[in-house]
Amino acid sequence: MKLLELKNVTAGYNGLNILNKINLTVNSNDFIGVIGPNGGGKTTLLKVILGLIKPKSGTISFTGMSNGIKSIGYLPQNNTFDHQFPISVMEVVMSGLASKYKLWKRPTKTDKIQAEELIAKTGMLYYKHTPIGELSGGQRQRVLLCRALIHNPQLLILDEPTTYVDKDFEGELYSLLSDLNKQMAILLVSHDIGIIVSYVKTIACINGTLHYHPSNKITNDLLLTYNCPVELVTHGKVPHRVLKQH
Repeated sequence: MKLLELKNVTAGYNGLNILNKINLTVNSNDFIGVIGPNGGGKTTLLKVILGLIKPKSGTISFTGMSNGIKSIGYLPQNNTFDHQFPISVMEVVMSGLASKYKLWKRPTKTDKIQAEELIAKTGMLYYKHTPIGELSGGQRQRVLLCRALIHNPQLLILDEPTTYVDKDFEGELYSLLSDLNKQMAILLVSHDIGIIVSYVKTIACINGTLHYHPSNKITNDLLLTYNCPVELVTHGKVPHRVLKQH
């Protein structure tokens, strides 16, 4: 089932076009890895999809709606908190239901059980009553992933999700995403191609324009063809093998 479609979308800031005539379709079982150089438009693409900026031209349609609200879970790259703000891990996760309930309604017992299950799945159950400001960056990222998932989105968007995550959880995260992909579409922005190609199904290369590659197999020649100047890193017996820049 088609969830999201962008047709000839052009978008940018201060009169400058960052994205030019972008076309992209996301279906309900997709797991798309989004790659590209810094400044190529990856974050701009996410902002357009999330409705944070309006395109200058083109159309965006999203068929996955819940009570008139787009069914999207979002885990941003940068998250800052007031370390003095008294909100616990459990409260942060439950805040992901804000769009589901009106001000005078409280989350149900089922919601709270689901929140605990998500917190446990990310290894944070011990900290469920801990103030969010006392956690490390990686721990906060786990909690915010739970918040993004609490309302059972049809599309999960992640912007460099492993930036603050410890290496022990990184493998668990990708395994969790593979499992979640059975229930929802995933759009994952990452600079680490060598890791994501082991998990994503298809690749979108963005550098002003967008080239969609209907496979997770990507080579230097393809990157050159797509005008996608990123480093290709592989993992194996040698911890990191970096191929030439292009």
